[in-house]
Amino acid sequence: MSAYNIFMVEDDKWYGELLQYHISLNPDYKITRFETAKDCLNKLYLLPDLITIDISLPDMQGDKLYQKIREIDKQVPVIVISSQEDITVAVNLLKMGVSDYLVKDESTKDLLWKSIIHIRENQSLRKEVAQLREELGQKFSFEKTLIGQSDALKNIFRIMEKASKTNINVSISGETGTGKEVVAKAIHYNSDRKRKTFVPVNMAAIPRELVESELFGYEKGAFTGAVTRKIGKFEEANGGTIFLDEIAELDLSVQSKLLRVLQEREVVRIGGNEKIKLDIRLLVATHKNLAEEVKKGNFREDLYYRIIGLPIDLPPLRERGNDILILAKYFLDDFAKENKLGSINIAQSAKDKLLRYNFPGNIRELKAMVELAAVMCDGSEIVADDITFNATRSEDNFIIEEKTLREYSLDIIKFYLKKNNNDVIATAKKLDIGKSTIYKMIQDGDIK
Repeated sequence: MSAYNIFMVEDDKWYGELLQYHISLNPDYKITRFETAKDCLNKLYLLPDLITIDISLPDMQGDKLYQKIREIDKQVPVIVISSQEDITVAVNLLKMGVSDYLVKDESTKDLLWKSIIHIRENQSLRKEVAQLREELGQKFSFEKTLIGQSDALKNIFRIMEKASKTNINVSISGETGTGKEVVAKAIHYNSDRKRKTFVPVNMAAIPRELVESELFGYEKGAFTGAVTRKIGKFEEANGGTIFLDEIAELDLSVQSKLLRVLQEREVVRIGGNEKIKLDIRLLVATHKNLAEEVKKGNFREDLYYRIIGLPIDLPPLRERGNDILILAKYFLDDFAKENKLGSINIAQSAKDKLLRYNFPGNIRELKAMVELAAVMCDGSEIVADDITFNATRSEDNFIIEEKTLREYSLDIIKFYLKKNNNDVIATAKKLDIGKSTIYKMIQDGDIK
């Protein structure tokens, strides 16, 4: 661990040596002591981690020295040590931004010890948060968050890069499960606001009567049950990005209030009068066609033009070709590693089956499907029979992938054989076919 550098400005040589000796008992601390403000200022290029200053110095008062330090270094913490017990002086210095104010007495050296520990811990936490935010920015690089190499996806990358360079509103559309929130996060964490808050709000998940209070907040006593003040999502996202998912579900009455907030760039909590200025980036998403919703009268036209900004239309998985296999392998490796299953491969028969499927649930469905196959497969390879389709839409239940009539017939017979515990006679009776037909398929190796 590198030394923690402390500058100590104290014109009383004896008292300065006393404090230096006491603080130096911690071997991590390196103390550099000065008797004048000028000497301290001349050495600030060494970038100390903390500075303690006496309020009364021979060449400059402590408050003036503090101002000079701030002109050079806006971050370094400063502790003021004074023989004055004037509370007004202490309050003024604390208002100016000093980290602590200590009065010289028999307990000063112990209080200084504790204050340094407290300040150092806060500095460590801030560094850790900054590092984590930096890592988040790297984690959400486009190529790492959206897996695939298709031309359709590369085009999305180009648009996202443009979106990240400005504060323009972004509207993300696409079927359920195509990764709209992932795109929103990637834009935020690659923008100038990446060190600020990202606040996602799923409009479809909030009861209609609570939407306004969730978005805009409320004051204590604004309505029955409002026992404390609540900060709304817009206020929470101030300085950062707010992501309104499924915005088409927003009630018309709240749409008008949202429009006003976006126009005025300010919000007023329910039951309050204070206007809170907003500095936010707005990202929205929907699986519906907003322009069609406007024509139907379900969405305000003026709000539509306010939020549409830069449109990003995410392609469904079925239009991304070989990305299906790249994603499947990515999800499989991740699941196998997490569950200590060892290395699992995908057989060609399973790959062909995945590529023929329509994926109404898109990436979310593929992930669930691959994880189930990893559990169900025997050995270290997923084969076609391990892939289970669970389409929920009626049109997908009828024809969920392109096959020949013979392939569909084999699938149906396999299904009923499994259901009937491989009882050929019961299966033939259920399907109204001759049992010899099934035996012939078994003999030919079509059915195991």
